[in-house]
Amino acid sequence: MEIEYKDWQNLDLRVAEVLDVEDHPDADKLYVLRVKIGDEEKTIVAGVKQHYSKEELIGKKIIVFTNLKPIVLRGVKSEGMLLAASEVDEVVLLTPDRDINSGAKIS
Repeated sequence: MEIEYKDWQNLDLRVAEVLDVEDHPDADKLYVLRVKIGDEEKTIVAGVKQHYSKEELIGKKIIVFTNLKPIVLRGVKSEGMLLAASEVDEVVLLTPDRDINSGAKIS
C-alpha cells in the first residue's frame, strides 16, 4: 500500500532517551518504559522484554512515534510506540548512529 506524502508529514517521529524501565504488572513479555522526548516525558509499553534487558535499555536513545493516540495495553496507558526491525525471533531497536539530543525530529 502506498501512502501520500502528506500522510508521511503527519507522523511525528522523534529521538527519545529511555529514563526508566519496569516490568509490566500484567504481561510477561512487556516492559513499561519512561522516555524523555525533549522537555516532555512519556510512558511507552513495549514488547521487547525477550530481546533487551532493563540495563541495556536505560540511557539508550531510540526512535519513537510521539503523536499516536494513547492506548491502554493490559491496564497500562502507552503514549507512543518505539520503532524496531524484526526477523523471525530477533528484534532490534532503531537508534541514531551518533549522539543527538532527545526530542530531535526524524525527517
